[in-house]
Amino acid sequence: MSKRSKNYKESKEKIESKVYSLEEGLDKTLETAKTKFDESIELHLRLGIDPSKGDQLVRGTTTLPHGTGKTMKVAAFVPEDKQAEVKGAGADLVGGEELIEEISNSKKCDFDIAVATPDMMRFLGKIARILGPKGLMPNPKNETVTPDPAKIIKELKAGKVSFRNDEGANLHQLVGKVSFGKDKLLENIEAFVKVVKSAKPTSSKGIYIKNAVLCSTMGPSVKIKI
Repeated sequence: MSKRSKNYKESKEKIESKVYSLEEGLDKTLETAKTKFDESIELHLRLGIDPSKGDQLVRGTTTLPHGTGKTMKVAAFVPEDKQAEVKGAGADLVGGEELIEEISNSKKCDFDIAVATPDMMRFLGKIARILGPKGLMPNPKNETVTPDPAKIIKELKAGKVSFRNDEGANLHQLVGKVSFGKDKLLENIEAFVKVVKSAKPTSSKGIYIKNAVLCSTMGPSVKIKI
């Protein structure tokens, strides 16, 4: 087990064993972000869904009011006639079948999100086992399979985020940086939670958001009420 730093232990002592309101919890999270670099602020939600059931998956997209503070590295799988367009829109990695072949051979995915045109999906099956476990497989449900890839790439670069529950029924989302300040972070969190609530599966019964936690990159977790 790794040893916790002195700063972490001091910060942890400031967190009471209780569930804070969103604003109080955000105050505590910012108070305990003590490193010299601009730490990220993360929101983690435990959902009351059964992730083994396809009709209870929670996924979607939204644009946070103030972005995330992180520039997404985007891969675009498109035919040759669209490659110049997506490069102009800001795609970092662009290609067609040759890019798919390169990933198939290297087994490496040096990007945060992938976008594809519908006609490329039949070729992407070759690397589905590489992209899928990393959550990188383009999907129409989060708008990353589209006949207009340049449009979605511009939105992603502007702060649009995609979310999907993991195998443990959790959602993990970067909601900004410490430098954003409380007001902007609060707006981002509220916007994200609103979209997550609207994505509740109709087949999911009982409490939908069971637990919510805020934390900074190097700080302790703070339980909050959503």
